[in-house]
Amino acid sequence: MISATLVTPPSFASHVHRAPTAGQSSATHKLSSSRRRSRRVRGQQSIDSDRVTQIQQALIREHYLTGEADGKWDATTQAAMQKYQADNGWQTKLMPDSRAIKKLGLGPDYSTALNAKTGNFALPSGSAGSNPTAQSSGFAAASGVNQ
Repeated sequence: MISATLVTPPSFASHVHRAPTAGQSSATHKLSSSRRRSRRVRGQQSIDSDRVTQIQQALIREHYLTGEADGKWDATTQAAMQKYQADNGWQTKLMPDSRAIKKLGLGPDYSTALNAKTGNFALPSGSAGSNPTAQSSGFAAASGVNQ
């Protein structure tokens, strides 16, 4: 009985790695290498020239760049943007930081949002941060607290 358990393979080792046959190895290799080549590049890869012109004009206005805005994301423009971001304590190694874009006045434009013209963000009239007397007395009566 002991020899029978030693000879049979254990049931927990159900997955055994076997060397592929000659036909399988080349097909598997071709499949995996073609997958590597077809990877899609993610993220922003370049900046539109109109946007670069806007950034350059803002950097010129803030005295981080001199000359004329030409719409080219060249080394001078990158250095000016990195200096601007470093002076504000933001990252300097990547594309322009969204905080830097907003601070330069080039952030998103919400003027065409659904409630931009009709939105009312002020406090309602009559509420100066205190509860009305009736509400206060009602709460006190309901809670059993004497005023």
